[in-house]
Amino acid sequence: MSTFSAPKGTYDLLPPDSATFLAVREAISAPLKRSGYGYVETPGFEQVELFSRGVGESTDIVTKEMYTLTTKGGDQLALRPEGTASVLRAALQANLHKAGVLPVKLWYSGSYYRYERPQAGRYRHFSQVGAEAIGAEDPALDAELIILAVDAYTSLGLSNFRLLLNSLGDKVCRPVYRAALQDFLRALDLDEETRRRIEINPLRVLDDKREAVQKQLAGAPLIADHLCEACKAYHEQVRELLTAAGVRYEDDPKLVRGLDYYTRTTFEFVHDGLGSQSAVGGGGRYDGLSEMIGGPALPSVGWALGVDRTVLALKAEGIELELPPATQVFAVPLGEEARRVLFATVTELRRAGIAADFAFGGKGLKNAMKSANRSGARFAVIAGERDLTEGVVQLKNLESGEQIPVALDTVVAELQAKLA
Repeated sequence: MSTFSAPKGTYDLLPPDSATFLAVREAISAPLKRSGYGYVETPGFEQVELFSRGVGESTDIVTKEMYTLTTKGGDQLALRPEGTASVLRAALQANLHKAGVLPVKLWYSGSYYRYERPQAGRYRHFSQVGAEAIGAEDPALDAELIILAVDAYTSLGLSNFRLLLNSLGDKVCRPVYRAALQDFLRALDLDEETRRRIEINPLRVLDDKREAVQKQLAGAPLIADHLCEACKAYHEQVRELLTAAGVRYEDDPKLVRGLDYYTRTTFEFVHDGLGSQSAVGGGGRYDGLSEMIGGPALPSVGWALGVDRTVLALKAEGIELELPPATQVFAVPLGEEARRVLFATVTELRRAGIAADFAFGGKGLKNAMKSANRSGARFAVIAGERDLTEGVVQLKNLESGEQIPVALDTVVAELQAKLA
């Protein structure tokens, strides 16, 4: 055992579990690839100010959860706590918005970091797949992204997830609601930190998970009652498009999520089988974020779906994904000449698209066959000196135990036919 272990609140992803995580990432990204979203990858750390400006100085993410560091050159950097700000920064830096085709549609996958109290489904290092559509204000774009997320979950076999939907208004109607909410909140019995939050971003108080706070919020004014006509019409179009696509949703007038940059459409996917950490993904529109980080006006919308949480949701529903086999054929050489010949055969099998492995380390027949069975392979290819003299190998079906000689120069074609 090593002297070292993974830092608290993190995890190592190892086979066979890692195969499920890869399959989930692929399932989430597949609908995006079919819909014009190109892949983007950003650094694991950014300037602290990118997140304090974009995510919001009043958010728990920035005030309590962000990992920050000072470089030898004195720069203040932060491990990325979320993906949207980084992706938008990258798109602006590369002038993708000036290429003449809007929206710029991007997807990404990676690890993110927040200093939180570790618990099931909530880690200090977690994995997400995200998507951003930058530079267009269109309810069809909001609906598209929501539908693509629903399609991803459905393709995995999930059925017990719910979509919560809300609108947070815009720069016209949000200030009116903000003032009404502040008046209500100032009259409540709240701690000093929450009172400071009332003055900075009162909507964040609605997202407070403490039961004592939620009880006092029972009569809080709702954003739905303060939306301007333009925001009402926009939100209704999103709802109509979702309904037409067969997507079920629940209106949640208190849904604000944990980031300051959201405007208008806001949504969250929850799974009731995950207990208190029920959110598996979410997102929304962020029309003012580009200006917040020094860019031009670029109305945008996006989401991030948690890979870790989605895997937990699959377990909660008892779903086992059909994963491609890590090994289909296992080669067992008996003797030095057989090692040379079968190693070449394994290479040929792999180039033919067959997952093949080899008994490395000069194992005897008994130990090599144990390795073959543990690998999950369907067939073993066995050869000794006598077999090679006769120009054959022994092809053994590891499920039935049947073993037959096959000409060495036809074994690849034979296996292709059997595995097809």
